[in-house]
Amino acid sequence: MYKVLIVILSTVLLSACSKGIPPMVDRTHTPCGNKPNCVSTVETREKYMLAPFILRSGVTLDQVERVALTLSGAQTAEKTDDYLRIECTSRIMRFVDDLELKIEDDHLLVRSESRVGYSDFGVNRRRAAELREKLNLAGLIFEP
Repeated sequence: MYKVLIVILSTVLLSACSKGIPPMVDRTHTPCGNKPNCVSTVETREKYMLAPFILRSGVTLDQVERVALTLSGAQTAEKTDDYLRIECTSRIMRFVDDLELKIEDDHLLVRSESRVGYSDFGVNRRRAAELREKLNLAGLIFEP
């Protein structure tokens, strides 16, 4: 009986000390910081900028989500009617990047950023390029 009580109290106390991940807000319109670990379609600075993702008529966030979940280490973390946050976890070091997607008019806003570290060695840009290629192959976006 005492062992069970000790285990329960320990669990409660330890979980109270855990900070966890703070709640995230939609950052699709937020420019990247100054660290080279972020890319975005709303960026105007060349080293962070992604070309627009122009959607075909009638494309839904559910369709975009199905394609995004085929990216390496991807899983849905948050989804609303018009916003989607996918967490992409690296295989070996288990780093988590946030891929944020939002449909506005005929555009898909895309923002991909590493949670920790200074540089991502181009991982987020490659992820965005892979997403573009997969969306194009699925017939969901226009390519010039």
